[in-house]
Amino acid sequence: MRKTVLLIYAVYLIVFSILTFFVYAADKSKAKKGKWRIPEKVLLLMSFFGGAYGGYTAMLTLRHKTKGEHWYFSFVNIFGILLHTALLVCVAFVFEF
Repeated sequence: MRKTVLLIYAVYLIVFSILTFFVYAADKSKAKKGKWRIPEKVLLLMSFFGGAYGGYTAMLTLRHKTKGEHWYFSFVNIFGILLHTALLVCVAFVFEF
């Protein structure tokens, strides 16, 4: 049971992180073209609820939302990475199923 929960959670994080990366990339593309942008709260919520790995990767590789006035993007992504890594460890070694 533990392996199944761990596998489902890991797949969820991977898929949601890839999706989040592409949403950040789409927002960056729209910013360059001066088009309508994806709301910041959508990006932040995606990062918080499992997409932090992809969000942080997008920030670093695309140089998106890295200026000083967007410090909270780094905070939410790093916090999300720590949170979901801790949950993975807890599912793998701590929680009893």
